[in-house]
Amino acid sequence: MAPRKQTDKAAKTEAAKGPPKGIPAFPGEQLGGVVKYSEPLGRHTTFRIGGPAAVHFQPASPEAVAGAVAWAKQHKLPCLILGLGSNVLIRDGGFPGLVIKIGKGLDAVSHRAGTWKVGAGLPIPLLARKSAEEGFGGIHRLIGVPGSVGGGVYMNAGAHGQDFASVLISATVLDPKGKLGELAKKDIAFDYRHTDLEGHVVLGCALRLQPEDPEKLKSEQSMLLRRRREGTPFDQPCCGSVFRNPEETTAGRLIDRCGLKGRRVGGAEISKVHANYIVNLGNASADDVLKLIDIARTAVFKEFGLELELEVKVLGEGK
Repeated sequence: MAPRKQTDKAAKTEAAKGPPKGIPAFPGEQLGGVVKYSEPLGRHTTFRIGGPAAVHFQPASPEAVAGAVAWAKQHKLPCLILGLGSNVLIRDGGFPGLVIKIGKGLDAVSHRAGTWKVGAGLPIPLLARKSAEEGFGGIHRLIGVPGSVGGGVYMNAGAHGQDFASVLISATVLDPKGKLGELAKKDIAFDYRHTDLEGHVVLGCALRLQPEDPEKLKSEQSMLLRRRREGTPFDQPCCGSVFRNPEETTAGRLIDRCGLKGRRVGGAEISKVHANYIVNLGNASADDVLKLIDIARTAVFKEFGLELELEVKVLGEGK
């Protein structure tokens, strides 16, 4: 695919401001995509929290991703791959290198004879809804899972007995050496919410979905979404579950038993709906969230002798 020239006037204006001190100019127009400097990452995370990225790039092709990663390596800058920004907390100091946002431009979807080819930038709920509407099951129960398809494959996202490992045929990846290629399912090790794809960038996938009655699939999705709205802070900015569940219990139950539902620090709150969620009430900082994380971990350890393990990934620099 030939690189696409930058056409977004607003993006050009942002780029015209130039990179921060010590950061070389990024060749976004030549690679094909939208580049911005000092871009607030709160605009790109489900928490709506995060300081600026020195360079923020939204590529228009897999080749642009490969070129961007190579540029970061050449200039010895850290590189972060970001999808919809769920399951991450980016510190208030932001990210000092290149953030590659896998989204529009890498979100195409098509299918034929039950084989679905999907770009990594497509939101998982959109794929779940579209496949159900067209009468294909296998991924439809992931309707409430935040995040993009690339992240879903990378971490084997799942819900209600379905996951990406169960339907994956192959994944399009950029490997740690910077080479674009395809990995068959048999070449990827899958576990619960985990794969051995560390160091790879997932750029797309092929899935095998099965024909089913669309009305039945959509009815099941409606039921799952209703349960999710009733049991989680569905409509508030958050990252999803903050802690992994220990064996034989849940993190939410432990935090609730410590009486921490509704506990606030600054603009962040341990959700009154589900104690394993921290929500942004509108002006929360990453520091506020980190303080609540520490409060919850300390309380659970004192009360139950259990050390809660983070599920959310904390990234970037503090202020």
